[in-house]
Amino acid sequence: MATLISIASGKGGVGKSVVATNVALALAKAGRRVLLADLDVGGADAHILLGELNPPVTLTDFLNKRVHRLTDVVIPISLHPNLRLIAGTGETLATANMAYARKKRLINQFQDLTADVIVIDVGAGTNYHVLDFFLMADVYVVVANPEPTSVLDLYRFVKLAAIRRVVASFLSRHPLSETLSVRDFSSVEEVLDVTKGLDPDGHDIAASALRSFRPSLVVNRSSNRSRVNVLYLRKVLHEYVGGDLLLLGEIPDDPAVGLAVRKFLPIIEADPESPAAKALVALSTGLERLVTEHSERANKTQEAVFGGAPV
Repeated sequence: MATLISIASGKGGVGKSVVATNVALALAKAGRRVLLADLDVGGADAHILLGELNPPVTLTDFLNKRVHRLTDVVIPISLHPNLRLIAGTGETLATANMAYARKKRLINQFQDLTADVIVIDVGAGTNYHVLDFFLMADVYVVVANPEPTSVLDLYRFVKLAAIRRVVASFLSRHPLSETLSVRDFSSVEEVLDVTKGLDPDGHDIAASALRSFRPSLVVNRSSNRSRVNVLYLRKVLHEYVGGDLLLLGEIPDDPAVGLAVRKFLPIIEADPESPAAKALVALSTGLERLVTEHSERANKTQEAVFGGAPV
């Protein structure tokens, strides 16, 4: 089964799609079978960054049921035989603002996709679609730049994702689910207090979901003059959200990235010796470690449940 990596940001314009496309290509070059899924609904551009300006099928075809399987909108990418793409949507108001039933149908069909790694380019912001696409993954990555507004939006995104994750841990399998699904929570602590008041076991479920939520941070367009105080951000997140944050890597502010975008190429292909390209390759190596760790944990869980060798 594929390992899902979601890449999101609290605000647009921080280079999230540049990170997603380059990481996907780097993982493919390293020998992984990679599928890049552009779920930036309403603002998809991964296909452009990969030089596929007019994809023959897109996510719109699946959402509008012109094709019935998500795998039918997967297209090959000429840059590398290990890389494939689900080109995003957003051409219509209906697809840019999809109904809940369409979202669930889309998420469910990710189980049928064949790959070693699926990189999900998630839209910016904090609406339910963005949070649910982000949280359906196994490995979480958030992208920010050093600007104060980006860091603030990052904190807000991680906080709301943590709340959504804790609430979702009850859905469809706990008597508290209906109560929690209609509440508007402003903090993780509030969710924990409500679950503890309703059911002691519910509090344990919520706390467990929170402990396992460990997103990784990528700082884009970093420079010596403007750096994110990661230690302070981790302290704030741990104190007010309860989760932890791993610094996965920093990508320097590099004019070569803009030149590569204008060539419709990932920077690791257009200028592999540039500082940004080297940082993105190193970032993909760090992600490979996280993928391996997740696979090992999943195998141990299967062994514990089924006994013997992994199934």
